[in-house]
Amino acid sequence: MAEYIKQPKEFDERIIQIKRVSKKTKGGNKIGFTALVVIGDRKGRVGFALGKAPTVQAAIQKGFLKARENLVTIDLKTNTIPHEIAKKYKSAKILMKPAPKGAGIIAGGTVRDVVELVGIKDISAKMLGSNNKNLNVRCAIEALKELKL
Repeated sequence: MAEYIKQPKEFDERIIQIKRVSKKTKGGNKIGFTALVVIGDRKGRVGFALGKAPTVQAAIQKGFLKARENLVTIDLKTNTIPHEIAKKYKSAKILMKPAPKGAGIIAGGTVRDVVELVGIKDISAKMLGSNNKNLNVRCAIEALKELKL
């Protein structure tokens, strides 16, 4: 009898948003799903993607596969970011500030997921301007890419 040994996952995965979308066609409505996903190893690598498919499960799987292709490496020396950063990406704006040790992650929804998966433990962040989760994830990752040690 062969033993099944479960391999530890390389990346932690988060599903940020699942949407039901439909398209008007000649024969009626064509229904599909989109899944916004973020993956990270908590050691400085993070990736995100939007998977689209006719079923929810297929959309999630596509999202995770695409996110592995879109990985970004962020340099981390400590549990927080080295300096304050403000970034604008399209209509989304983000403000990130370093926090003292033990403060935790003070951030909302999508930004919290992104910084947790990067491996930052102490940060204060605020999203401004947009409620679009896709833009907010992109803006947070763009801001983290601009950090200088």
